[in-house]
Amino acid sequence: MLEKHGKATPEALVESALWECSLFEEHGFRDIKISVKHHDPRVMVAAYRLLAGRCDYPLHLGVTEAGPLMQGTIKSAVAFGLLLDEGIGDTIRVSLSAPPVEEVKVGIGILESLGLRQRRLEIVSCPSCGRAQVDVYTLADRVTAALDGFPHPLRVAVMGCVVNGPGEAREADLGVASGNGKGQIFVKGEVVKTVPESQIVETLVEEAMRLAEEQPPSAG
Repeated sequence: MLEKHGKATPEALVESALWECSLFEEHGFRDIKISVKHHDPRVMVAAYRLLAGRCDYPLHLGVTEAGPLMQGTIKSAVAFGLLLDEGIGDTIRVSLSAPPVEEVKVGIGILESLGLRQRRLEIVSCPSCGRAQVDVYTLADRVTAALDGFPHPLRVAVMGCVVNGPGEAREADLGVASGNGKGQIFVKGEVVKTVPESQIVETLVEEAMRLAEEQPPSAG
C-alpha cells in the first residue's frame, strides 16, 4: 500500500524515486544522487532506510519544511542522527524557517555531535538547580560569545556548583566550577587558579588563548 489516508508512505517515496532514476538509466546516465525528503522525520527515516537497501546511489538527506528554528532543529537532529549513525546518507540539507546561516550552524552541529566533522567549540554546562550558586545560563552564554570563532577544537565546562562542577571541569580542556562568588579554573584537568566571579569569563578566554598557542590552527 503506497498511500495511507492520502499521505505518501515511505514505500511510495522510494518507488517514485527509483522510477525516476530508471528514466535516466535507460539512457545510460547514472551520475545520480537521490533525495526522498519528507516533513515527518519518521516517514523520512523509514524511506531512506528502504532506499539504502535497494540502490547504491548516494543519498541526500533532508527533513523538508521542518519548521521554525527550534522545531526544525529537533526534527533534523533526530532524523539525521538516526540515519547517519547507521551509515546512511552522503550529504545533508537542514531546512528551517530561519536565516540560512542558522541552517548551516545546525547542520554543522549535527555532524560534530556524531563525530563526522571535527568539533570546534563545545560548551558543557549544567542546568539550573538548587545547588547552583551562579547564573549558569548567563555565564554559559557569555563564555560561548567570548570564545565564538575559536580556531581549535575546545571543550569548555561551565558549571554552577562545587558538587558536580569539579568532575565535569576536569574532563574538559578548560572549565570552571563556580560557587560562593568565586570560580575554580581548570586547564587539562588541573586547577590553575581561583578567581572572583566577575573575572571568570576573561580568565577562561586567557587560558583558551594560552592553549591555542600550544597548537597550530586546525584545518577546515
